[in-house]
Formats: sequence, structure tokens, C-alpha cells
Amino acid sequence: MRLRLYLVLAALMASAACAAKVVQPPVVTAPKFPQFISPDVPAELASTLSAWSHDRGWRFLQAGDLRNAEQEFGLALRAPDFYPSMTGRGYVELAREEPKAALEYFDKALAVRADYVSALVGRGETLLALRREADAIAAFERALAANPGLDDVRRRVEVFRFQSLERDLAAARQAAQAGRSEEAVQLYRAAITASPESPFLYRELGLVEARRGENDAALDHFRRAVQLDPSDAASIGSIAGIVEARGDLAEAMRLYDEALAIESSADLTRRRAALRERIELAALPDEYRAIPGAPQITRGDLAALIGVRLGPVLRQSRDAVVVTDLRTHWAGTWINDVVRAGVMQAYENHTFQPRAPVDRADLAAIVARLLADIVPRERIGQWRAAAIRFPDVPSGHMAYQEASVAVASGVLDRSADETFQPSRRVTGAEAVQAVERLRAMTSLGPSSSVRR
Repeated sequence: MRLRLYLVLAALMASAACAAKVVQPPVVTAPKFPQFISPDVPAELASTLSAWSHDRGWRFLQAGDLRNAEQEFGLALRAPDFYPSMTGRGYVELAREEPKAALEYFDKALAVRADYVSALVGRGETLLALRREADAIAAFERALAANPGLDDVRRRVEVFRFQSLERDLAAARQAAQAGRSEEAVQLYRAAITASPESPFLYRELGLVEARRGENDAALDHFRRAVQLDPSDAASIGSIAGIVEARGDLAEAMRLYDEALAIESSADLTRRRAALRERIELAALPDEYRAIPGAPQITRGDLAALIGVRLGPVLRQSRDAVVVTDLRTHWAGTWINDVVRAGVMQAYENHTFQPRAPVDRADLAAIVARLLADIVPRERIGQWRAAAIRFPDVPSGHMAYQEASVAVASGVLDRSADETFQPSRRVTGAEAVQAVERLRAMTSLGPSSSVRR
């Protein structure tokens, strides 16, 4: 068979020599296009005339002689479906910087043999020239699946993926900051496709989705981030926030504790403290939770508010005081606490009268006593020296000193006309505001957990 082929080739060369001089292919020592993958001829086609022309065509191509390369590949393609030379023609067009024409040849070769490595790599190079990077990466990856030993191709794919990831991530963050959340979601998903094992991508996508109100999707992505990185305290904290919003307070507390055990965070500490107070508030009587919205509060309401919000800083060194009308009152425990601390007082007949309303003069007196317990004396002296003036409370008024200190300290406010209105009944919101301002002066710090 081989002898017959040689005789046929000799006859062809002799015939061609009579018509024109046969161009001998060069010996290529330095390939013109080293990035091109040689389109190898399979064993079953190696003894054909097409294989002979194909070899000559590839050598001409790598020598930079595109005209003769095209001619030799054309001779080889007289045999139908000779896909190595279809691939060779594709590389000729790629060398000519004609990517559209090149793509047609590579696609024809792959239609004959879908896993032909040279055509897959050539197709990838062509798609890059056409600025279709995602499609190019897909072609390179198909080539790697067929031949995992293509280290140069693998490195290029890794570089392309990294560059694509960087672009998508930068664009996603920019879109998120600009409020273009839909665009940000799409870009983050593209980045995840490029780098599915990067936990921070799921976390950032989850944050965008949470801002969009898509909590189910956000929860899935936060959990995926934690699955990839169990030390991702930020994602655990974000899960806690969603769980808390859905009403599972115990699980949210557990998650906050877990996140803070991994990494300290002022934000998570604040949110955990607010949740703790929310849990404690939920356990309090309905009467207590109704205080912020009350049009006027009672002495019992105010005692409960002080006992709950300022209980840890109340002085408890005073002797027990007998109060006779607390047995059936819901705030009895807190009333006893504030009476023992000297913040509120029982009447001479040993009653507290917990259902009696509180006016502004009463509140100012209680604020002044609390300030004396929780701030240095020097501050109290400064506030007394401020001598705030009120059109309706002259300096000789029995409530003046307490009102002046309460206003100078910033715990109570004057009205728009600068009056104090000592006999006006105190609302629940006003009492809550005063107690929270007092709390902010203590080691307990400010809080916003008291609400309806």
C-alpha cells in the first residue's frame, strides 16, 4: 500500500514538474505561529494524498507563506470531510486576521469531529479576536476536556477567568453602590459562574438581594457563603438579621453569638444587644409595652419604665419601705425597686398610688434624683448654675430647681415658647425619651428597644 502511494506521488510530482516547478515546503525551525495547535492527522487518514498535502500546507503556514499554505490545504480538501485541513484553513484565515472566515472553517471541522482539539483551540483564538471572550473560554475548556495536558491553554483560561471575574466584580460593586440592584445581581451571578468557590461573592450578592427584599434568595446565598467558609462571621450575622426579622428570636440570638465568637464586631454587638432587649421586652407585661403610646402615664408606669431601663444602676442600699397598695398592681416589683432607691417616694400613709397621673413637675423631681445617682457632682453643680429661665416657673417656684437641672442636663425639653408647663400631664413618649436620655448617660448606653 505504502509503495503504491509513493508511486502515485512520484507520478504526480513528475507530471507537475512538466507543467510547473514544484515548490518545496521549508524546514521550519522557528514557527511563525507557535500558538497555533498543529492539526494532527489521525492514523486512519495518515496514508492518504490529503495527509501529504496537509503536512506541506502546515509547514508553509508556520513559515509564514499563507498563499502556498492555502493552496496545499485546498488540495487536501479534495477529499470530503478531511477535517485536519479544514482546521488548517481556519488557521490560515486567522493568520490573515480574518476571524469570521476562520470561524467558518473551524466550525466545519468540528461538525465532522466535535472533540478535535486543534479546531477547538483555533475556535477559541478566533472568538477572542471577535471579542467573544465567554464563548472563547468555553471552546478552550472543551479542548481541555479532550486533552487535559494542554497546560498553556489551561493557564490562559485561568487568566481570562480571573480578568473576567475582576471586571464583573468591579462592575457589580459599582452598580450596587449606584443603586442599580438588578444590574448588580446579574453581574454578581456572572462572577459566581466564573468563580463558584468564592464565598465573598455569595455574601455580596446576598446583601444586594436583602436590600431588594428578596430574603429567600439572600438567605440561600449567605448560607452558601458560610458553607464555603465557616468562619464568615459577616454572613452568619446577615443570616441572623433575616431570621430575626422573621420572628425566630432564639435562633437569631444563637447566630449572633456564633458570629461574635468568630470575630468581634461593633455592629453585630449592637444588633445582638437590641435583640436581647427585644426578647426581654417581649417577656414584659402588656401594660409595659403600651407605655410609649400612652397619652398620659401613671406613677406605676413611670416606676416600671425606670426599673426596667435603669434598674442595673439604681442604688439599692436603702432600707425596705412598706407600701400598702401594690399587691395587685402589675408593676409592683419595679415600684418597690424605685422606692427603695429613693428615686420615687411613697406617701405618708404608705401608699404609692400607682394609678395616679404624672405631671412635668413630678417628672423633673424624679429626673433630678436620678441624675444625682448616675453623674458626678461637678456636673450637677454646673447644671444648677445654669439657672434656666422659664416664663411660667419663676426661680422661687417649688419645682424650679429640679426643672432647671432637668432641662440644663438635656433630659427634659422646654416648649417652643420656652415654658416648662409644670402641671402638664406627661405622655408615654415623653417619659420614654427622658429615661432613654438618662440611660445614655450611664454605662448601659443608649437603646432603642422600648417601642410599641
